[in-house]
Amino acid sequence: MINCKLINNSRYNLEEREFAAKDVLIDEDTPHVLLNTCNRVELYWGEGEVSADVIRHLYRVASGLESSLVGERAIQGQIKTAYAAAQGRYRMSATLNRLFQSAMHTGKRIRNETRISEGAVSHSQITVDLLRAENIDLKEKVVSIIGVNKLTEDIMKYLVSHGAANIFLSNRSIDKAKAMAAKYGGKTIGLAHKRRMLSSTDVLICASSAPHTLIEVDDLEVKRKILIFDLAFPRDVDKSVRRIETVKLFDLDDVESFARTNLSLRAKEISKAESIIEEEIAKFYSWYSLAQ
Repeated sequence: MINCKLINNSRYNLEEREFAAKDVLIDEDTPHVLLNTCNRVELYWGEGEVSADVIRHLYRVASGLESSLVGERAIQGQIKTAYAAAQGRYRMSATLNRLFQSAMHTGKRIRNETRISEGAVSHSQITVDLLRAENIDLKEKVVSIIGVNKLTEDIMKYLVSHGAANIFLSNRSIDKAKAMAAKYGGKTIGLAHKRRMLSSTDVLICASSAPHTLIEVDDLEVKRKILIFDLAFPRDVDKSVRRIETVKLFDLDDVESFARTNLSLRAKEISKAESIIEEEIAKFYSWYSLAQ
């Protein structure tokens, strides 16, 4: 039987996901696929039969229907990466292999045959929209970014294109930070010097892969106004910083709530996507019956 453990945005809020994710354990010798993103920690393992509920859920995930930002495209690549990592480590069961291959096919088909991703937003786009809403003068402000990945690079591109001249980039690997900073004219600073960086920061954007918080209350100067976007899971910024009057903090829940105000077009396409998913479930069971 194919088993799955699901800790995701549809079942838990951000704080609950952080807590529950600590209990996602499996014997490392057991072949499995671990899908770990800002919205979910999902574990799939086993062989033999697989329930329609499990198939339907994974297909919906691959199609962007289970994302907080409905129709977003990043999840397709995240599933591909998780599956490839599992393939590199294990000899997985035929059913588990087929399940993920068909999920990626279903996600691709839905994006090609519906408008579910038309106008879809990303976390980087929402952060940019929120920056605009805050009327930040990027030419005058100091922006610090923690984390080197596609998300922070997309944001950095926007910042530079809109005149940001004072950008500091920090990361666990300083070499990666230097490489990205060099592309966009930014400066780098080691995480060990974060307090010095924060002492002059007006806007902080965090999206690291650290398993623990990086920014605590004591790291911030209480008299300095700072706008913080914490896009990491688990969070980079301790939630207690909200109590500082000069701090304005947006975490993942805040960012995704802002995005849900504009879903009308994609909502109309959901029923089309769900019909395709049911077709693909039937195809999966047809394959399974012939494979036995």
